[in-house]
Amino acid sequence: MNIESVRDYCLSLPHVTEDFPFDETTLVFRIGGKIFAMIDLEKTEWFVLKCEPEYALELREYHQEISPAWHMNKKHWNQLNLFGSLQDAFVQSLIRHSYNQVVRKIPKRQREAEGLEILD
Repeated sequence: MNIESVRDYCLSLPHVTEDFPFDETTLVFRIGGKIFAMIDLEKTEWFVLKCEPEYALELREYHQEISPAWHMNKKHWNQLNLFGSLQDAFVQSLIRHSYNQVVRKIPKRQREAEGLEILD
């Protein structure tokens, strides 16, 4: 996937917003006000996603393009090298996984008020 397709896919998910909270080049995607994905517009090969800790370790073991995210909690965040051999459908599944990880942590009352649901 390239940066445009990553952005388009993230924004196609329900209730997703984007902004630049850290600087002028780090694009952040949020659900319910919480970050689930990030990409640097100047270093577009690296895409950062939240991940369930055990699954994060498994992904790192089996895919050389996936590693602990730099400057993030390595237990919960992976970075994907988009210039590697990861298939688009697989990257999209990891985006949905990240989205769902964040939605699960949002309090039920807020989820219901904002109409947030876990994706299939």
